[in-house]
Amino acid sequence: MNAESDRRQDAAAAGDATQGEGAGRDGAAQPPALGSRAPRFIKRSRALHLSWQVGVFVVGLAVVVAGIIMLPLPGPGWLVIFAGMAIWATEFVWAQLVLRWTKRKVTEAAQRALDPRVRRRNIIITVTGLVIAGTLAGIYLWKFGLVLPWKVHG
Repeated sequence: MNAESDRRQDAAAAGDATQGEGAGRDGAAQPPALGSRAPRFIKRSRALHLSWQVGVFVVGLAVVVAGIIMLPLPGPGWLVIFAGMAIWATEFVWAQLVLRWTKRKVTEAAQRALDPRVRRRNIIITVTGLVIAGTLAGIYLWKFGLVLPWKVHG
């Protein structure tokens, strides 16, 4: 039974290779197949594959926890969390689906941010905020001068 499923996987991989990476039958880009990316010799043994998955889960969990710890502390918290999710996605379909959803949302947000109307609105809001902050700073300096809090004369 394993030899038959290996032959089917080899045939499917050969079919994908002839169409190009991620290309579907109609030529449209298809996301990579879901499922384990463990080496074939690991997939052959149920016990070895299960221990492989436990190892991947533990390593991914450690990376995700490190990212969560970095959120309030200095460090690239979100980047580390997504790295942990990518580790999990090498073995677990649910993590692959989460990463696909996240990638789709980030791409949509990037496209919206590049829309000329949105960019123009963001520039107007930023300039308005800077003008207000500059005006308030100018009023403060005009009224109180440049007196730092630790040099207050009492």
